[in-house]
Amino acid sequence: MTLDLGKIRHQFPPLHGGAIFLDNPGGTQAVKDCLDHILEYLIESNANHKGAFKTSRASDEIILKTRQAMAEFINADRPEEIIFGQNMTSLTFQLSRSLGRMFQPGDEIVVTRLDHDANIAPWLLIAQDRELNIRWVDFRPEDGTLDMGTLKAALEGRPKLVAVGYASNALGSINPVAEITRQAHERGALVFIDAVHFAPHGPIDVRELNCDFLTCSAYKFFGPHLGILYGRSGLLEELFAYKVRPASDKLPLKFETGTQNHEAIAGLLGTLEYLEWVGIHFGKEHAAEYDKKFRGRALHLKQAMAAIRAYERDLSREMHKVLGETAGISIYGLTDENRFAERVPTFSFRLKNLTPRQTAEKLDAEGIYVWDGNYYALEACRRLGFEESGGMVRAGAVHYNTAEEIDRFGKALHKIAHS
Repeated sequence: MTLDLGKIRHQFPPLHGGAIFLDNPGGTQAVKDCLDHILEYLIESNANHKGAFKTSRASDEIILKTRQAMAEFINADRPEEIIFGQNMTSLTFQLSRSLGRMFQPGDEIVVTRLDHDANIAPWLLIAQDRELNIRWVDFRPEDGTLDMGTLKAALEGRPKLVAVGYASNALGSINPVAEITRQAHERGALVFIDAVHFAPHGPIDVRELNCDFLTCSAYKFFGPHLGILYGRSGLLEELFAYKVRPASDKLPLKFETGTQNHEAIAGLLGTLEYLEWVGIHFGKEHAAEYDKKFRGRALHLKQAMAAIRAYERDLSREMHKVLGETAGISIYGLTDENRFAERVPTFSFRLKNLTPRQTAEKLDAEGIYVWDGNYYALEACRRLGFEESGGMVRAGAVHYNTAEEIDRFGKALHKIAHS
């Protein structure tokens, strides 16, 4: 069964205003279940942690339920392996400081030029603090895919950590993270995966990946502004935590510094309930892929993300088609439709004779929202040679977008190109 876009779009109130949201790589629209859970939390259970009264108990129960649901979303072993925080960037900086205490001067960290800077800068800075060496993995400018040859060379130094993205937020390419993890572990390295850009587009299974850490952000997959960090419990228990003295030494509170954004955590529960609904109603044809391994909500979440992944491949083809038909457009990233299983529907491009900002402004006048600049993929933008000239335009679809919207996007581009 394919996705019923009428029913799905009905769950997203902002979509009813007529605008076309192709700014999704910077943040998706929040689903109604998320909004309802936030309001309900603030009215009925708004309290701090561990109080001896009803609303505090209710608040703690909601957080526990969300932690369990998020563990099922990524197939973590235990809910205690799920850590909530302000955002992925803050959580990564926090973890890098803890990991840095394990490293010795001269140790190596591997980063890639394809990553968002939130998975580069924390490691560069801890390398400065601890006198570590950084090894860079390049990508192929011609198709936006990671250069596995430079990865192999970087691993020869037996690094302590490999930091890699699941999918590029700039070019849409999906990295072979399971294979990267395998190779890194063979060399004795820990693996930190930034899954922020991949999370709205397909199933995540941290056990199958066998990664040590993985991060994502709820506002990139239809939820509130909230960061999530997964870590293997044995590692998290071993790591030193920078925290106030009365705070718990037990997981996950050990790494959840200060009072959390409880209403956002409640909102995330609503988001995951929505995705469960998608899996139940539109993901049954994918059940055979997962029903030997998963049951209940975990199965429905995997079915949902598999159905979304299948639908979005059609969106990728539509996006590529309208961009390719527009005179004066240069596309950056993977353009071979036979390899679209290796990308998500995020496309970066430039339109001849216009700066990326000018293109974005002209699309805004047509009611179409896209991003311009480097989107914090600083190294990728530098590698392509666009950092000094305004970066690129980025249009990214998710499962609530339609082929009709992509067609309208193409017509607007054609109008702009010929104006």
